[in-house]
Amino acid sequence: MSGPVSVGVLGEVTGWDAAGAEIALKGPRHRAVLARLVAARGRSVPLSVLVDDLWPVPPANPAGALRTFVGDLRRALEPDRPPRAAPQVLVTAGAGYALRLPTERLDASRFSAAVRDARTAAPAASAAGLAVALGWWRGPAYGQFADEPWARADRTRLTELRLQAVELSASARLSLGRAAEVVPDLDAHLADHPWRERAWALLATALRDTDRQAEALAVLRRARSMLVDRFGLDPSPALQWLETDILRQSPPAGTQADRADRVWLRAAESYRAVPGVRTRLRSTVDLLRTLAVTGGPGLVEARAQRLDTIHAAEALGDAELTARVIGGYDVPAIWSRVDDAAQAAEVVAAARRALARLPAADPDATRARLLATVAVESRGGGDPQVRAAAEESVAIARRSGDPALLAFALNGLFLQSFGRTGLAAERAAIGAELVELSAGRGLTTYELLGRLVGMQAAAGLGDLAAADAHAEAADAIARSYESPLVAVFTTWYRALRSAITGASPEDAVTAYRRAAALLDGAGMPGMQRGLLPLALLSVRRSHGIPAPTGELDWGPYLPWVRPLVLLAAGRAGAAGDALRSVPEPRHDHLVEALWCLVGDAAVQLGDCATIARVHGALRPAAGELAGAGSGVLTLGPVSDHLSRLSAALRG
Repeated sequence: MSGPVSVGVLGEVTGWDAAGAEIALKGPRHRAVLARLVAARGRSVPLSVLVDDLWPVPPANPAGALRTFVGDLRRALEPDRPPRAAPQVLVTAGAGYALRLPTERLDASRFSAAVRDARTAAPAASAAGLAVALGWWRGPAYGQFADEPWARADRTRLTELRLQAVELSASARLSLGRAAEVVPDLDAHLADHPWRERAWALLATALRDTDRQAEALAVLRRARSMLVDRFGLDPSPALQWLETDILRQSPPAGTQADRADRVWLRAAESYRAVPGVRTRLRSTVDLLRTLAVTGGPGLVEARAQRLDTIHAAEALGDAELTARVIGGYDVPAIWSRVDDAAQAAEVVAAARRALARLPAADPDATRARLLATVAVESRGGGDPQVRAAAEESVAIARRSGDPALLAFALNGLFLQSFGRTGLAAERAAIGAELVELSAGRGLTTYELLGRLVGMQAAAGLGDLAAADAHAEAADAIARSYESPLVAVFTTWYRALRSAITGASPEDAVTAYRRAAALLDGAGMPGMQRGLLPLALLSVRRSHGIPAPTGELDWGPYLPWVRPLVLLAAGRAGAAGDALRSVPEPRHDHLVEALWCLVGDAAVQLGDCATIARVHGALRPAAGELAGAGSGVLTLGPVSDHLSRLSAALRG
């Protein structure tokens, strides 16, 4: 074998010699090292990071094993390199390694370049170039490593680029008058990727260009149904204009479906012409509330528009309207960390302004909704005044006899039930009331909330049978109601369950990584950031494995994790400094878990003052599983941590 070697990650990770024959890359760990370096896109990956990424539980001498893998890979990638000559492809860079492959020798780089060139090429050249480039794909990017956290960013980038390439190719061929051949390609594309609005438009255009107007309209109806019902997205103006254009070309009589389309278009046009700013603002809140519960892009879009709607209402100077606009956004919230802290603070400030301006004769229900909004948007703060607002909201709602109002108020009370550790039983009672209140009354989203609250609380109390029942009920409701976010929480619970019931570290890590993948694109950054590294740390510490020392995004949890990371790196002095500056954890789902991590570091460092502080904070949760009340991770029974802390104090 001689000549330059190429590497491929557009499918199973592999390599080829100059003649196109596959080269021997030895075992799966060799391929994992190669894939990890490709994912870094030319940047150096430190040795410690490679160790953490390759092994949930490292072997006795991971650095030695890695050097062996690197030596084998260097021989495979540069077969003609003279003995003792410096490597040019897999190079040593700083404290780690980097892969330096020219564009033409890495299929991912070649593909990116081909798509970039196709965007500005003439239609014929674009279609021809993309046909070749799409042929380089042999399966999902990174193949057997596609689910690894370190591959996720580049896998997502390449996958999105491939989807764009398919659509660019279809557009170029439409320009060349090849509509008939585009139809089956786009049908297959949309079967796997139904949220691609541009693909729906291209398919409808191709059908129209082949004189199949009725089928084109059916495709647009299907697109609208898919986007609205499944993803909570309104079709873009471009898609609506295309539909109007096709309808104008259709025969006057048409099918019943065609008539329905025309009615829908007329109604939409009429709605835009309706006068009355206040009516529009109230309707906008209803639309945003519906959009938010779909998760993903719908949740992100609803969050983006919510504050604009509030400000527009305030600008009118109508206190009652403003209060209704703020309090009408009663979207159930299950996680105790907000997704956008700055926006939440603005909503709370607006709600407080509205409360101060409410006319004395205004209904108590309006005040209750504003108080519940303050409680929901101030979650995780542990402020006694906000807790009092939540309790007042619940009291007003109980007197009103309005189940929907009481459900919203109970949501606020739930999110203010983290004032100290050990309150899982209180949350279990709130969850049970939400389920009883909502079932059979059409309050499906709050019934789901009650099930998820019950699932989390039961896990925290160690009652896995009850938690399982809540998870199964939530999944069943979500399937009929098409609520995609529920699966995020029940999948995390099942990963937690595997950790509680004694799964091996490898199995627990796999379960957590699968759960974390569901957070991609779910529109919940307040939950997503730092959660997977924290969950994997919980697996390590539960099995007596030191914290990872690589560069991980710990997100908001870094202050409470940092002492353990520094201890694992052998930097006891710095760990002690970090421990002494650790603040009290936020009052949220993970408060017990973070206290346990602080206590773990304090015991290792013999810091008696911190040990006593942690013991006092954890004592009320003595009967719970540390962190399991989050429904996502655990560090085992709190009682075990209290015993270790007490023993350390006695020692």
